[in-house]
Amino acid sequence: MNPTATLEIRIAQPKDQRALAQMLELYQYELSDIWDQDLDENGMFGYNLTHFSDDPNCHACIATIEGIYAGFALVDRAVKIGAQGYWMDQFFVLKKYRRNGIGARLARHTFASLPGEWEVGQMPQNHAAREFWLRTISQFTQGKFTQHQITEGWWQGTVQRFQS
Repeated sequence: MNPTATLEIRIAQPKDQRALAQMLELYQYELSDIWDQDLDENGMFGYNLTHFSDDPNCHACIATIEGIYAGFALVDRAVKIGAQGYWMDQFFVLKKYRRNGIGARLARHTFASLPGEWEVGQMPQNHAAREFWLRTISQFTQGKFTQHQITEGWWQGTVQRFQS
């Protein structure tokens, strides 16, 4: 990425829905070796985005570089540990834009724009995500977070809980 390129992070608009759905397909493909899912009859993994446009408790952020889609953050209230808070439902940065701070900036922007209790989880086999989130959350909170293991139920993995 060009070091002078402009990164914009914003709330997703209706015009972004098609690109967001396509990025979600790429995200789900990347996780298909550790997240048991299959293609539907149309060859799509499919992800219902309607609650991110209809539910005021759900938020979709888009990252663009020079106007080109680079990633997204989907946030809802489906926390796993606490009684309430924000849950990072899905988070993705296109490979082209990884390892240069775009993901960390997207995460920090998302955390800061929704103050309160937060939870971010990683599936056990997703080692790269766990490393990214530990580093990013530790920097964002100056190390003030708790970590939990969920070993029962439909979602299992590591969860970091912190205050934004």
